[in-house]
Amino acid sequence: GELPRSRQRMRFIQDLITLYILVFVAAAVLSWFPSHSSSDGLATTQRVLAKLTEPVLRPLRQIVPRTRSGIDFSPLVAVVILSIIRAYI
Repeated sequence: GELPRSRQRMRFIQDLITLYILVFVAAAVLSWFPSHSSSDGLATTQRVLAKLTEPVLRPLRQIVPRTRSGIDFSPLVAVVILSIIRAYI
């Protein structure tokens, strides 16, 4: 059967959160690859993903500083928080 309208909305929000989590994962993976030019496809994709993720990561970086070796765990923290929110919706 068809889901009630309110459940459909909640499912849609869960799907959006899942998509946003995938954006964080893609940004993290692509950050491991250096782009050779500011105009290549990789650099463009990295810029788009940064514009989508930075509004969440910027405040998290103030709470979760980089490790001494320079590793930024803020994307992992964001994914965990988004996963918890998704689970409770």
